[in-house]
Amino acid sequence: MTTASAAPTPQPQHPVSTVRLERRRLLVDGVARILMAGEVHYFRLRREDWADRLDKLVASGCDAVAAYMPWIVHETRDGGIDLTGATSEYRDLVGFLDMAAERGLLVIARPGPFVMAELKNEGIPYRVYRDHPDAVPLGWEGKPAPSATLDYLEPGYLADVAERWYGAIMPVLAGRQVGQGGPVVAVQLDNEVGMLSWVTNSPELSDSFLAEVAAKTDATLGREAAVERFGADPKDVDGWNTWWRSGGTAGTEAQQLSVHHEIGAHHRERYAGYLRRLHEVSLAHGLDVPFLVNLHGTGGGRGRTFPIGISQLSQAYAGVAQMTSGSDHYLGELTVENVPDLYTINTFMAAVHDADQPLTSLEFEAGTGDYGEDISRLYSPETVELKTRLCVAQGNRLISYYLFSGGHNPPLDEPVGDGNDRVAFTGERHGFAAPVDPEGGLNPSYATLTSAVRAVHGAEHLLADMDEDHDDVLLAFAPDHFLTEYTHPAAQRRREVVADLERFRGMGARDVLARALLLGGFAFGSNDLSGAATSAGADLDPAGPVVALASPPVLGRAAQQRLADFVSAGGRLLLNGLLPTLDEDGTACTVLADALGLAAGDRVEGTPHHFPSVRSTDWAGPQPEVRVGVLQHLEATGSTTVETLVRDVAADAPVGVHVSLAGGGCAIVLACDYPCHLGFWQSLLGRLGVTRHLVTEGSTPGLVASTTTDRDGQRLLHLVNVAPVGQAFTVAVDGSLLADGAEIRLPARSGLMLPIDVQLDGAVLRWSTAELDGAGDASTVLLNRGDEPGRALLETDREVAVDGGGHVTRTAGGWLVSWPGGAAGEQLRVRLS
Repeated sequence: MTTASAAPTPQPQHPVSTVRLERRRLLVDGVARILMAGEVHYFRLRREDWADRLDKLVASGCDAVAAYMPWIVHETRDGGIDLTGATSEYRDLVGFLDMAAERGLLVIARPGPFVMAELKNEGIPYRVYRDHPDAVPLGWEGKPAPSATLDYLEPGYLADVAERWYGAIMPVLAGRQVGQGGPVVAVQLDNEVGMLSWVTNSPELSDSFLAEVAAKTDATLGREAAVERFGADPKDVDGWNTWWRSGGTAGTEAQQLSVHHEIGAHHRERYAGYLRRLHEVSLAHGLDVPFLVNLHGTGGGRGRTFPIGISQLSQAYAGVAQMTSGSDHYLGELTVENVPDLYTINTFMAAVHDADQPLTSLEFEAGTGDYGEDISRLYSPETVELKTRLCVAQGNRLISYYLFSGGHNPPLDEPVGDGNDRVAFTGERHGFAAPVDPEGGLNPSYATLTSAVRAVHGAEHLLADMDEDHDDVLLAFAPDHFLTEYTHPAAQRRREVVADLERFRGMGARDVLARALLLGGFAFGSNDLSGAATSAGADLDPAGPVVALASPPVLGRAAQQRLADFVSAGGRLLLNGLLPTLDEDGTACTVLADALGLAAGDRVEGTPHHFPSVRSTDWAGPQPEVRVGVLQHLEATGSTTVETLVRDVAADAPVGVHVSLAGGGCAIVLACDYPCHLGFWQSLLGRLGVTRHLVTEGSTPGLVASTTTDRDGQRLLHLVNVAPVGQAFTVAVDGSLLADGAEIRLPARSGLMLPIDVQLDGAVLRWSTAELDGAGDASTVLLNRGDEPGRALLETDREVAVDGGGHVTRTAGGWLVSWPGGAAGEQLRVRLS
């Protein structure tokens, strides 16, 4: 192999020395930070345009630049790797890194080998497919996958990645990492691993994959038990391979389900092995910065399927030191429909993180949404700010806006005759929707992105070392509920089970469980119901929060046992959906139902001519009869005390019950898709002892409210209004009215991040109706003045003065600072003298 790029010693010296992950914080030189980044594709810009795009990134307030580094771009026609621009300006990665460092920007390196980004072969050189034909995986019935993907663990491909591509690029990144005078602050390993196989329903059923499954099965089950469970003999290679590629469709229902489950589970093990191999290679080249794994899974403006990505890849990073995951979400407008999706994405990601792994977002959608360059959709500019505010409230420590700047697609080194012979399939221009367009112009989303970054940086000195305050409830994450990406076309029973899982899992039927929690005013965390040892929420504490689970009929025996033990020991449980009665292979499993003293009765589905309806009993006060899409009758079978909460109107049978166990535990099972009546759900949670630490009196649906707190008790109140109408409300925090009960006004589709109990030198900023606009110093508070008149209260014996158009009044409670409206964006400086 020839290599056209040595890695010269970096010239610019970046001031950052260390970046570490600790206590779910991102520590930069030991200080908790929130890094705001934007993706700029140097390989889609002429060298002369780099300075303009990076300057626009700096002007937006961002601290870092993220960049894919595509193998297909940097590999030359003769098989060499050019990283210095010796053969093309589009390949001058070294020059781009040094220019970023000159501007004080940190760099998030994304070297693939897969990078997607609308590149041909997802960024893999054409040569790799020619050189390693065995790496092209076979799917159902032994047919090649329709997408340009590869078997990640095929030895030839893996060696090519490690020796040729990583062998060239990792020394360059290591020589320019922080601590070595360079700007590289983190490295992403590969990209969206497993996504292509998932979206095409094409499991990677190569001979090697099936040989691994056979060996594992024979070792763990033995030959006879393997035949009984899966329907095939692991010693019969041809028969085994044919059977698995048929999805076990000729076997029993249990065998069919077991084959599909094992296919998904083994993919997860292989993905973990692949990413950890890339990690080992990177470490061997001297990288000593955090590593990131990019999680995929949104679609159609929703996040229902995002937990599939978590389920696929969490084994790769769970418990690995200095490695964490990052979200990759495309949700379009943030509205009452999908704001629970984004909130739940973050909670489920956190559920599988260990005590040091923070949340990050590696592809944070920014721009107009006009991805097809056909003006078929345009997102409102403020949506990027709404999403930013929500994510930082939940503990995101790194947000990278994708795509920040557009560009153009240069020609391929070697024409392939595919119609455009460029590196990507989008034509000459790329990134039409980005805040900075391909020609360097700004669209309206640039201003709101800049506003969002200002809001985060204004409170970063507090926010970066804070955690979100949760109410006494967790929304459980069951990873195996999302092991659904593969279904053989002829596997009828598998399709039925997957349909039920997709209908009831995660956020609940019609997404109502998560939506009712969030829009009902509950800030919730999550736990990993699989009980993985690295999960921060793996141990269900009977004395801890209520565990809420969106429950399909299928719930694995181990998970059912954990919940049964939890409730029997005094825990509180909320099940919404259907009563779990099946194990993962479709066989009967009623461990949890038996512990609750319940049995599943008739399941009634709505049709175009039949409208199942339910009514709450008197416990919740007057409630209307409501139509539901599905209900299930519940029957008491044991010695537990069962109170009916909701009845099927037609059959007068229970569909919602409150179960009290002898050990002090209790459970509510709501076996129907009850509508999102917020008062009903608040009452339901109240029966389990859950109260809201924040009450926004007067608000309407669409307001999301939460607080973050640091170890000193300093707080930020986060208010995000995704509704199309303005809000006017009071806020009570832990029972105490904020701002003496003054009404807070929040325009449609806007947000606020308000300080509470912020400590100064001999003073406390009790509250402010304006956001912080920087750290100030021990005797100064900096506020970002808004459109509306505002106030702030300081408790201190020192004199207080204000610069920037306000005035100060001494009151019994302290010093009241007030200012008129009409000067949005102006900074107010409140000084202690």
